[in-house]
Amino acid sequence: MKRVKRRYLALQLEMDGVPSEKELLDVFWGSVVRFYGEVGASLTSMALISFDVSCKIVVVRVSLEALDSFRSSLACITNVAGKSASVHVLAVSGTIKALFAKLS
Repeated sequence: MKRVKRRYLALQLEMDGVPSEKELLDVFWGSVVRFYGEVGASLTSMALISFDVSCKIVVVRVSLEALDSFRSSLACITNVAGKSASVHVLAVSGTIKALFAKLS
C-alpha cells in the first residue's frame, strides 16, 4: 500500500470580523466542490489543523496530488460567513514544523 503524501498550507484570511472554524471549513469545501465536484473534493483529504484568531492565519492539510487544485479553488473565495473576504497562501511545506519555521 502506498503512503499518502501530504502538504501543509499556511493561509492568511483577509476579512472584517472573525469566522468560526466550521464556517472556514464550509467555505473551503464549498469552493473545491464548486470547481472540481465531490470526487475532486474527496481527493484533497483536506483537514483544518489550526486557526489563529488574532492573526487570522489558518493551517490546513491537503494531499500532494490535489495541492494545485486546492490552491486554485482558494483563489475563487470571495466571501466567508456573508462578509467579503480573500484567502492568500503564505507558505507550503511537507511538515508542520517546517511550515511554522517558514512563518517565523
